[in-house]
Amino acid sequence: MKKNFLYTLRLSGILLAICVCVSAALAGVNAITKDRIAAMQQEKTQAAISQVLEGTAETMDLSAIADLGIVRGAYASEYGYAVEVAPNGFDGEILMMVGVDMDGKVTGVSIISQTETAGLGAEAAADNAKGNAFRDQFLGLTTGEILLSKDGGTLDALTGATISSRAVTLGVQTAVDFVVNNFLGEVGGK
Repeated sequence: MKKNFLYTLRLSGILLAICVCVSAALAGVNAITKDRIAAMQQEKTQAAISQVLEGTAETMDLSAIADLGIVRGAYASEYGYAVEVAPNGFDGEILMMVGVDMDGKVTGVSIISQTETAGLGAEAAADNAKGNAFRDQFLGLTTGEILLSKDGGTLDALTGATISSRAVTLGVQTAVDFVVNNFLGEVGGK
């Protein structure tokens, strides 16, 4: 009995030592790579802003706005606003940037990251004819016009990816509403 206990204690000690070593290694790798990861994310954000908005955009302080919902950030330029939103798709968040001009119209949609199903919902972010056509149909729309045809609007959903399409549509509508309600006042479709 005592021999069994010592054997179990020894195995537990070895397992604990392995866990401590692996945890320390992971913490070290995280400390080394966190700045690089943040820089890469910033590059993606800047690229998305330049895709949806003309001019040089400045980060806005959103601390005064009470309920941000799915809005993660906003950037302003002399031509309009770029709003970072993260609606939930079929398989997680779809992080995207939406450009809105001074008239409350969509100037562009860029999907920064997503984990949707390949060949279906992931097509919303694809740099191909299908993905570009899906995103381009939002251009020039304003509040009240951003609705899928399945929900009574005019926008086409991606085939087999209604949930992902609704998430992108929600993200675009939220971004436009955010700009109109917080920066532009009564414009667009209101």
